[in-house]
Amino acid sequence: MKSVWIVDDDQSIRWVLEKALGRAGISYRSFDHANDVINALNAGDPAPQALISDIRMPGPSGLDLLARIKSLLPELPVIIMTAYSDLESAVAAFQGGAFEYLAKPFDVDQAIALIQRAMAQSAKPAQATAEESGVPEIQGHAPAMQEVFRAIGRLSNSNATVLITGESGSGKELVARALHRHSPRAKRPFIAINTAAIPRDLLESELFGHERGAFTGAATQRRGRFEEADGGTLFLDEIGDMPAELQTRLLRVLSDGHYYRVGGQQSIKSNVRVIAATHQNLEDRVQQGLFREDLFHRLNVIRLRLPPLKERREDIPELAEHFLVKSARDLGVETKQLTPAAMAHLSTLSFPGNVRQLENLCHWLTVMAPGQVVDLEDLPPELRQESAQMAPAVNMAVPHTALVGVMPKDRAGDAFGWVDQLGNVVDRMLASASKEKDARIFEALSQDFERTLIARALRYTGGRRIEAAQLLGIGRNTITRKIQELSIDEDATSKANPAANTSP
Repeated sequence: MKSVWIVDDDQSIRWVLEKALGRAGISYRSFDHANDVINALNAGDPAPQALISDIRMPGPSGLDLLARIKSLLPELPVIIMTAYSDLESAVAAFQGGAFEYLAKPFDVDQAIALIQRAMAQSAKPAQATAEESGVPEIQGHAPAMQEVFRAIGRLSNSNATVLITGESGSGKELVARALHRHSPRAKRPFIAINTAAIPRDLLESELFGHERGAFTGAATQRRGRFEEADGGTLFLDEIGDMPAELQTRLLRVLSDGHYYRVGGQQSIKSNVRVIAATHQNLEDRVQQGLFREDLFHRLNVIRLRLPPLKERREDIPELAEHFLVKSARDLGVETKQLTPAAMAHLSTLSFPGNVRQLENLCHWLTVMAPGQVVDLEDLPPELRQESAQMAPAVNMAVPHTALVGVMPKDRAGDAFGWVDQLGNVVDRMLASASKEKDARIFEALSQDFERTLIARALRYTGGRRIEAAQLLGIGRNTITRKIQELSIDEDATSKANPAANTSP
């Protein structure tokens, strides 16, 4: 029977825990120094099922011990206890991978219950793996998702190039992995690379590798992602952002199946299935001269469109339950449940971040919701305020969209009465947020104000940033930074306003 190890230089704490564990029928072993724990593990002693350690001790601290334990036994649950209940200690403990943080003085029964939870978590891995194997790779019963599943099934015996389109956060990489797992290449590598996340100067070497001495800093030969994926699948995410010169090299690989490392003289044969993905409209980028038409046709052999979450709202309850279970398992805590009212409200939300946003929300609820049952008031304030009902000229409930359509089009000031309308918005938001400790109304409306100004200016100038910045009276760097910070969709705003924009 595995035991629980207690680590504390305070003999009285060790004694209390020993007696409580003994009454609970749990085997234990005590240490007064962190080094003794490491020595015991290095000597080959059977590892415990859970470990509870003080944070401040002579010699290595509990956080030092936590780091060593995680390097030796990553799955071992470690509970950190301390009489110094400060924010820094709690954050450091959780960042280090602690199972839980226990403040002294503690209730003995609660401490034992926590230890038992940790022991149960330690015993889960084999069972969890078996359970996970029965979980669908991609979940969804909506008709749009069933079409995706059918397409994956039809492609199961194919090596055809696939282009996956869909909004950010909709699960394009999950589809790519499913295509790989159900293909003849399933036993070979699946290599994913986000072409938008790698500086253009490094992307060529990242994809194709380089020879020693090919450029400054190339001290050794390096294999690229094409070589790493040999015999398997290479997933090129955000392909629409690939630089033009690399588009040419990629086209050659897809055309004749050969490529060269950077600085190399020997042709390398490629045996890779390429799956590409983008949230952008590649046809538009071809028309704008930003994407090669011949490469587009090479990639666009089979196209799969992944629907945004707003087109598959019937899947939200199932996805939410799945992500709550997953978050609880990852954190080693009990799974939280959504009330019917909270679930119904989630099913009405727009979720612009799609499935990724829903997953992040479920993780937030697992960490932050005070009880095991999550009701409407436990949701983040910005989601509680979101509503499908629109008041005349302005959405009175939703942060981040509250000011769209309210600003005057020609000059600042209150010539159009927008300040009064803003006042009404603020009054309603204050009333709905009166019970909240952190409603963040100022931040939400400030972001809406800036987003509306910049989006309308870009629309007015047909997407020309410099001209829009000049009209608004801000700098070029400022508008570029704000576009990124506020997640402004330039594709949606770049269509010029024919009634206003007369610039060439």
